[in-house]
Amino acid sequence: MSDDTEDKARAATIFDVARLAGVSHQTVSRVVNELPNVRPATRQRVEHAIQQLRYRPSPAARALVTRRSRTIGLITSGGADFGPSSISLSFNRAAREARYAVSIASIVEHDPTSMRSALELLVRQNVEAIVLIAARTSMIDEAQSIEVGVPLVATASADRSGLHTVSIDHYSGARLAVRHLIELGHREIRHLSGPADSIDAAERVRGWRDELAAHRLRVVEPAVGDWTPSSGYRFGLELAADIARDASASVTGSAPATSPTGPTARSGASALDRATGVFSGNDQMALGLVHAITSAGLTAPRDLSIVGFDDIPEAEHFLPPLTTLRQDFTGFGRDLMSTVLAVLGDTDASDPAPRVPELVVRASTARPRA
Repeated sequence: MSDDTEDKARAATIFDVARLAGVSHQTVSRVVNELPNVRPATRQRVEHAIQQLRYRPSPAARALVTRRSRTIGLITSGGADFGPSSISLSFNRAAREARYAVSIASIVEHDPTSMRSALELLVRQNVEAIVLIAARTSMIDEAQSIEVGVPLVATASADRSGLHTVSIDHYSGARLAVRHLIELGHREIRHLSGPADSIDAAERVRGWRDELAAHRLRVVEPAVGDWTPSSGYRFGLELAADIARDASASVTGSAPATSPTGPTARSGASALDRATGVFSGNDQMALGLVHAITSAGLTAPRDLSIVGFDDIPEAEHFLPPLTTLRQDFTGFGRDLMSTVLAVLGDTDASDPAPRVPELVVRASTARPRA
């Protein structure tokens, strides 16, 4: 065997075996540890994958599979964003109801070293499984590349091969938001997205694009925010400037100037193609949007209809109260815990269906002015 082949063999992990065999990595652990309750055909498929990859089980994979501590590890990313924080609280509540303790490790820097440290910290605490609240795709990639010998369940908006995932259907939620604006009569609908490396933001962008495309409406590249009101405020100032130019042009009868830079820049702009509706990637950025247009002497929804996402407790107290997408975080926490219990029981239960957010219509959206 060549040196390259030997390197690949040493690099193979339990997750590689699971992907090749088409099973979960806890099933691979059961085969490695010669435990019962694995179908003969499944066991044969796993053993064949082990031979193909020349997989060598780590001591962790052999030693940790049968631990019973009634403790679940939870990894969260840095920051206090409403969605991840709500998921964490809801999962803790569901775990307590199931008589499990939760040990938490927080990651501030999103890098392989931080992920490995968090995983090792939880494994040393003898957890039975680990739940990963993943804000970024890289977090899941890093976690899957590290063999820890205990089941891993992640929150993710899209399917991940070889990994149990529980998700909220951000894609369908985004389509609901855009469809609401379209049904009100809006034809120029912009999007302020979350960070480019955010899993949830990517799904919301995809839903926004597809709903516009389904109605044959124009797509202007989304602006990119960072989930904070400040980024919403900056984008709102750009939109307010567009509206002011259009208003000035309608009075003078001249063609409006176009923005040379920024997410709303385009050629040949007119009052017919400026934004009348905005789908904001979350409620905090929507708050900044409302602030910006108000400070420019405009109002929502008269000059701009705005839809948010999350339904934070403050959303109904915005001025105007915010139309948004409500996520069932309590149900999501239960889904996470039930998936963990299914994995620990080594059942073949499929991951729960993604929960679709609920559209909550308030006063920040209305028909566009003629």
